[in-house]
Amino acid sequence: MLLARLTEACGAPGQEGEVRDLIRTEIAPYADEIKTDALGNLLAIKNAHAPGPRVMLAAHMDEVALMIVGIEGNGYLKFRPIGGVDPRVLVAKTVVVGSKKVNGVIGSKPIHLQRPEERQRALTIQELLIDIGAKSKEEAERLVQLGDIAYFTTKYEEFGHNKVKAKALDDRVGCALAIRLFQEEVSFPLIAAFTVQEEVGLRGAGVAAYQIEPDIALVLEGTTASDVPETKEHKHATSVGKGAAITVMDRATIPHPPLVQELFKIADEEGISVQVRRTNTGGTDAGRIQLTKEGAKVATIAVPCRYIHSPVSVMSKEDFENVYALVKNYLQRLQEREG
Repeated sequence: MLLARLTEACGAPGQEGEVRDLIRTEIAPYADEIKTDALGNLLAIKNAHAPGPRVMLAAHMDEVALMIVGIEGNGYLKFRPIGGVDPRVLVAKTVVVGSKKVNGVIGSKPIHLQRPEERQRALTIQELLIDIGAKSKEEAERLVQLGDIAYFTTKYEEFGHNKVKAKALDDRVGCALAIRLFQEEVSFPLIAAFTVQEEVGLRGAGVAAYQIEPDIALVLEGTTASDVPETKEHKHATSVGKGAAITVMDRATIPHPPLVQELFKIADEEGISVQVRRTNTGGTDAGRIQLTKEGAKVATIAVPCRYIHSPVSVMSKEDFENVYALVKNYLQRLQEREG
């Protein structure tokens, strides 16, 4: 299954090659042209010179991960997060490190040896380490190097009522959607941009948009779902199982209001389940795309994901299908308008 292969691939910010190669293989049969730019964005293009608006489907390839920044004398590895990772979720998680994918475990001082005051607070990144089974610094250095990336090892699995658990659903769900949507027959220029370094500042999206010069950009994302115990309902950013999440404002952008309204109208007319993303925290590639060159009309449509930016997230397959149906219908209607 495509989403399984995408989530299990490894691609930290600036190290997206494994994911990019997988996507290139999947999308190449449907593209008139496919290229990788200097920063690493993968651009698949069809109908480049056709009349009509230039439409960009954007999804980022990178995931949050950990970078090795020190090797201790006893062979343990020190690390720092790349992207927003909560250190409270890291203890006892398994990882693979570097190009050799060396197995490791994230550890800390055992609870039996912690002082009472230490047990009352969360561990910091500085108190965590990765154990790769090495006996010494010299042995560890034969396996890993400073700057290597550690990735979570969670496997894709379907469970419960149409639920999926996997790592990197942010934003491999968007990549899977963009690949599938790019297969639609359209008469206008359509560009699928699989961007890099979103998790460290939306860096790839601006470079991609500069080249593409889109009139319309639809950003496909995995977004925060906070429908969990102890969170009041009015603070639920999105809820798993309640449909495609449409952003009306976040930290990086205010999407194009008429475009957002059109998406809601399509959902109502086609019976597609949608919800408003109800918090304005975070940001997506839309924020950078919207401001590049002469600007573009942007919208962000996302699959709600619980426990985002952690070793494992949870999504609904129904929400995934609702995002697909909504964007597909938008592209069809756009084509009808453009003749």
